[in-house]
Amino acid sequence: MRSSYLFTSESVSEGHPDKVCDRISDAVVDAYLAADPLSRVACETLTTTNRIVVAGEVRGPSSITAETVESLARDAVKSIGYEQDGFHWAKAEFEFYLHKQSVDIAQGVDSAADKDKDEGAGDQGIMFGYACRETPVLMPAPIYYSHRILQDMASARHSGAAAGLGPDSKSQVTLRYENGKPVGATSVVVSTQHAEELSQQEVRELVRPYVIAALPDGWMCPEDEFYVNPTGRFVIGGPDGDAGLTGRKIIVDTYGGAAPHGGGAFSGKDPSKVDRSAAYAARYLAKNVVAAELAERCTIQLAYAIGVAKPLSLYVDLHGTGQVEESRLEEALMDAMNLSPRGIREHLGLNRPIYERTAAYGHFGREPEADGGFSWERTDLADKLKSALA
Repeated sequence: MRSSYLFTSESVSEGHPDKVCDRISDAVVDAYLAADPLSRVACETLTTTNRIVVAGEVRGPSSITAETVESLARDAVKSIGYEQDGFHWAKAEFEFYLHKQSVDIAQGVDSAADKDKDEGAGDQGIMFGYACRETPVLMPAPIYYSHRILQDMASARHSGAAAGLGPDSKSQVTLRYENGKPVGATSVVVSTQHAEELSQQEVRELVRPYVIAALPDGWMCPEDEFYVNPTGRFVIGGPDGDAGLTGRKIIVDTYGGAAPHGGGAFSGKDPSKVDRSAAYAARYLAKNVVAAELAERCTIQLAYAIGVAKPLSLYVDLHGTGQVEESRLEEALMDAMNLSPRGIREHLGLNRPIYERTAAYGHFGREPEADGGFSWERTDLADKLKSALA
């Protein structure tokens, strides 16, 4: 790999149209899991000008009704901050099209009818996990700082410190790497919805402190490479300006393009879907490899077949930074964790209502929480891996 280069990642805010949809879909997942931890949910959301549409397949308690889901959707939109003419939490039309899960899928996934049969994967597919030493949370630096800029702006907007900003925004950070390590930003782009009375220069000055604060000291880009609302105006935003769909920001959700992605979205899916749970497991394993100082960088791939419990393959790439042979590490990882769908869910405690909070600012690089949220960010396997490979 080249030692000196530029690399760019982008993030989008909680008010981005696709992220509004991710949040609503994950609020539905949480509602079902809170009522029954074994619920099955595949929920998709569409938003556009003053309209919210929820569709998909579920199997769970009948207490979750169309009215329940409508209330969840409106609460999510209200929390994000949409009270504009073209998209208002209280005034948007709501449509509900959730229906029962296919029995053809259920028979391959469930193990209830046969206690000796392990639970199969909910679909075929490949999932990737990644970790590196570029940041304290072992994430690639460009996506990590892109998220931080928007998180800081959102916090200021909600507190009233930046009341002129709207919910819909995007960031993009380009970092220079020297000898394979990030050393500073060469350009930063922020596009943010704003109050109509604010000029482009006023928005620029409003945004600047949050960008500087999010980056390490001395990393701010040159002034002529700091772009804020390059089109000059961004008043109409959110689903009124651009329709949103669940699952369209999978690179924002993961590693900002610094690592592969298998293609499956996360939001709106219960953890029996390996698109979500196995991607979390792969991140968990990769992070523990790096935390154990077995490598500077680690990519892990898992593969599954629908209805089959065991992973078809586990592949490790240490990118030439490893302290152990990759084949030995693959064996150690398989021994360290049961990577069947049920094994992943039990090890990481995934059958809990912990998903709405993942919908914005990335599923990875977050702090593990007391109630089990972001459990895949724990590094509790590091010592076990060290000992196994000593």
